Amino acid sequence: MKPRVLFVSRERFRLPLDDTQRRKWDAVGELLDYRVVAAAQPGSPTQAERFRLAGPTRPRALDGALYYLRLPVRVARELRNFQPDVVIAQNVHETVLVLGARAAVRSRARIVLDLHGDWRVATRLYGSRLRALLNPVNDLVGPVAVRRADAVRVISAWTAGLVRAEGVEPAAVFPAFVDVTAFRERPPAPLPVEPCALFIGVLERYKGFDVLADAWWQVARELPQARLRVVGRGTLAPQAARLAAEVPGVSWQEKLSPPEVATALDEATLLVLPSRAEGLGRVAIEAFCRRRPVVGSLAGGIPDVVAHDDTGVLVPPGDSAALAAALVRVLADRSLAERLGVAGEKVAAEWAVAPDVYAARVGVLVREVAG
Repeated sequence: MKPRVLFVSRERFRLPLDDTQRRKWDAVGELLDYRVVAAAQPGSPTQAERFRLAGPTRPRALDGALYYLRLPVRVARELRNFQPDVVIAQNVHETVLVLGARAAVRSRARIVLDLHGDWRVATRLYGSRLRALLNPVNDLVGPVAVRRADAVRVISAWTAGLVRAEGVEPAAVFPAFVDVTAFRERPPAPLPVEPCALFIGVLERYKGFDVLADAWWQVARELPQARLRVVGRGTLAPQAARLAAEVPGVSWQEKLSPPEVATALDEATLLVLPSRAEGLGRVAIEAFCRRRPVVGSLAGGIPDVVAHDDTGVLVPPGDSAALAAALVRVLADRSLAERLGVAGEKVAAEWAVAPDVYAARVGVLVREVAG
């Protein structure tokens, strides 16, 4: 019999699943009998054979709080009805709530914390600054989840360090599912004639977009011909709109599909990843597949993926002057950008995780935890 596994997260799904998600979950379904408790994108159905999704709530400002408030009840229902052998909860907040639900229904399911990043970021570098009021509570939640989960899986050497700092050895260390199919369907394009930097990510402080916005003013003065393309949405969207309106050569849009991201990378000289915190940096792997170097920060898991002066250029996080200098250096030197990009393409395969490989690793973890 296949082990029964309940996946719990705040991830937003759209049903029916797109090709990328379908490949991932089809591979998981070959090895595990699974259910997913998560969130639904606006307009998506909330129920499917294996998915139990919560739709967006109003007012929008309370959507996150209401999601987590209701999550223990939803998990408890699945613990009673589905009776999983293992629950894999993504990140610490979900894990603490799953621990509570397990105790409430006296389930014997084993709980795996699936840690993708630094839990302290949630109240310090994401969303409204009012979240800082929750810092003391958030700082307690992380260690509780790490120490009380039956096992912890992490995605990089850096996230493994976070867990070991709490006195716990990770049960498994392997990257998150990274489907690079859309980024390998055709050979990478040559670098564009005009230098162009591409930023793709949520417009939040943890992604360092405010640092990039400050740095780009200096880049624009030193390289007037350089362009910046911004893709993303978040609380710093007004800053992106202002930068696009006031600085020539800057454009901003909210979202791209994976094939459109591949095209955007082909039209760029480099990817800029100025995060203050980052679990792994999946977009860096996608850039490497398109033979594009990364100018990023020495933060989180970025150095696990990007090697300084080999596949990219790394600077201290939060340092806009250093970021501007690095951007000018690579954008102004086509041969340097080409050399870094070629090196990045060679290591991309080390980080790309095919659906069957991801599923196999999860399967091994589940069987070890379930005994």
